[in-house]
Order: sequence, then C-alpha cells, then structure tokens
Amino acid sequence: MTARTTGVSEELPEFPFPGTSYRGPDPIFTRLRADRPVVRVRWSGGGHAWLVTRHEDIRAVLDDTRFSRAASYAPDAPKFSGLFQAPPGMIISLDPPDHTRLRVLAEQAFSPARIEGMRPRVRELAGRLLDALEKEPADGPVDLVEGFAAPLAMGVICELLGVPEKDRDQFLTWVRQFADVSGPEELAVEGRENLGAYIAGLVAGKQAEPADDVLSDLITARDGEDRLGFEELVGLGYTLLGGGFDSAAGQISNFVLTLLDRHLDVWARLGEHPEDVPAALEELLRTVNLTGNDTSGLPRIATEDVTIGGTTIPAGDAVFLSFASANRDSAVFADPEAVDFGRADNPHLAFGYGIHHCLGAPLARVELAVALEELTRRFPGARLAVPESELLWRAGDVNHNLVSLPVHLSENTPSESTVSRSTV
Repeated sequence: MTARTTGVSEELPEFPFPGTSYRGPDPIFTRLRADRPVVRVRWSGGGHAWLVTRHEDIRAVLDDTRFSRAASYAPDAPKFSGLFQAPPGMIISLDPPDHTRLRVLAEQAFSPARIEGMRPRVRELAGRLLDALEKEPADGPVDLVEGFAAPLAMGVICELLGVPEKDRDQFLTWVRQFADVSGPEELAVEGRENLGAYIAGLVAGKQAEPADDVLSDLITARDGEDRLGFEELVGLGYTLLGGGFDSAAGQISNFVLTLLDRHLDVWARLGEHPEDVPAALEELLRTVNLTGNDTSGLPRIATEDVTIGGTTIPAGDAVFLSFASANRDSAVFADPEAVDFGRADNPHLAFGYGIHHCLGAPLARVELAVALEELTRRFPGARLAVPESELLWRAGDVNHNLVSLPVHLSENTPSESTVSRSTV
C-alpha cells in the first residue's frame, strides 16, 4: 500500500465527536474504520490531531516507541484545551527506559497473590455498603453512585494507599476537584496540590512504619539496588487514584445502568449463576464506553514520520487512539455491535495494550466482579427508579460519570423505568 498523508476532513464534526456516550462511540467511527482509519481531525478547542480507529492500527501505535507520551509535555507540543493532562513524571506520562524502570518496580506490589488476597476485603466492603442500603426506606429509591459505587471504589483505593477512614470524605472531594476539566483551573490545581501533599504525607509515614498495603509494598520494592524515589512514589499514588477510584466508580455505575436499562434478564441470570460474571464483565468492558472524549486519554507525539494504516503521520503531530472504536472493530469481534454476554474470545482494549497496559487491571477485574456478584445476588429484583433519559452526568469529568443512579432494590416497588429484554 502506498503511504499517504490525509488532510483535514472538512465534513467531519469537531473532535471529540458529539454522538459518543457511555453506550459507545459515535456512529461515525464505523465509517472511519472502514474508509479512513487514520484521519486528521479538528480539536473542538482549537488545533489538529490524528485519530486512529482500528484495533490493529491502535495496537501498532502502542507497540511503536516512535509515538511518545513524554513528548506531549514539551513546550512546543500541540496542546488541547479541556483535555485532562496527568502531571509530568507519572508512570503514564513516561516513555522507556524511564517507564520500564518504574513499571518493573511497581509490578512487584501488584503480584497476583497480593491482588487475589484483596478479594475477601473487597467483598467485605461491598457487603457493608449493601447492608446499609437495605436499611433505607423500602418505598424509596437508593442512589447506587453515592451509596455504593463511589464509596466502594474509594474504599478499595484507600485500602491500597492506607488512607484512614476518617480522611476518606475529604480525599474524595479533592479527587473530584482534580478530575474536573471543565471547572476553574485554580480549583483543579488546588485539588492536585492538596492530594499531592496528602499522598506525600502518607509516603513519609509508610517509609517510617510500613504496613500491610500496596503503598508499603511499593516503598519496599527493589530491582537490585534500585528502588522508587519519594517523588516517584507520590506519582504512583496519583496514578492509583485515577484508575483505582474515578474509573472504577464510573464503570460500576455504568455497568449497573446498562444491565438494568437494557438487560434485566442478564441481571437475573448473573445473580443465579455467578460463574457467568467473568464473561459478562469482559463484554461490559468492551461495549460500555468509560472515557468522555473518544480517546484513550493522553495524546502521543510522533517523534519522526511514521506510517500507520497506510497513512503517514508527520513528526511532531499529535495522535489520539480510540479504544472504544477498536472495541467495535468487525475485523476482531464477530457482530461487534451486539452485546454478547457469553462472548468467548474478547481481546478488548478497555485496559489498554502493551507497555502502558493498565497496571491495576487485575484489581479492577476483582472489584468489578465482586460488585456485580453481590448486587445481582442480593437484589435480583432491582429496577431503575427513573428512565435512563432523565439521569444526569458529571459534565466536567474525564470519564462518563453519573451524578446519581436511583434504583429500587425490589421489583415490587413501582418504577417509571421502561426496560427491554435481551438474551445471554
């Protein structure tokens, strides 16, 4: 195939595309994957970037060290207003060899034994929250965001970091401040600084007196004589916050919404057959879109001219990858628009791919699986309390996060929601 450089497409809407939601990417991605899998787009706040939409091409970019995350922090790099940019120096902001060094050390704290060992504690946290929800008035809805998803995700991340329970509400306030890309910049900076100071205090405390938590394991991790420095430990604390709280809370809420709104029979089946939860979870990860801007987050910068999918991306240009689009690629997934909760082969990119594959993916799977198991087992008759169209979303968040999710825990409680059936 002859390499080509494609100019800005005048007929495409500004990017991120307006039709994207938690249900999946804008339908325009289907056409782009078929006809123009690597295309130059106009960013809604000004500037241009390349958008990669096919599964194969996205994996190629992720495997190619000529696409740099660290270069996006250079003074002359393309900038995109309204896009959350992690602080420089965090593991998700680095390239090899710096990234490789941190990854080798950090993975020691996320051993399979350590993560699996957290399952009983996650189940205990979930059970305690659901016990509290059961005590609320039977004739009114409960909010599964504030009553379950957010405190469960916060509880797990605080277990990882060793945050005392008395500090968790304040911790949550700072995290939301930091993640809001639409509010005043000074509030986001304030949230980041408060979190940084708090995490720095935690690191100092664990260095003096290690405990049984992942942060202490990170402090004691060694690769020969090498170990993580103080600032690196604080940066990893930030990283755990982003993936361990905001993403996990959003996924729990959105998965429950998806099942109760469109797949009530699957909800009932999972409660009776928890062995079906792992496959159902992978399909939810594939089809429910978490990110709010069509991309995998941080842009990558081409450090030299690179040809991807037959298109040449010039050096210095920014590249965005749409994992949500890749997860609907018909070249990889049979009948990709169908939600198949028994799908056997499911190589989705919900947790990324390659060297930046999500470090906390094993823990996320434990947390999400426990949440679904406990909710469906204890509340087989749960129903949405309002139509899906009336739900409110946090407009300024990095992810598709609900403000609240009102649910009746029993099917005997009148509900205004209209649902449709599907088959596992």
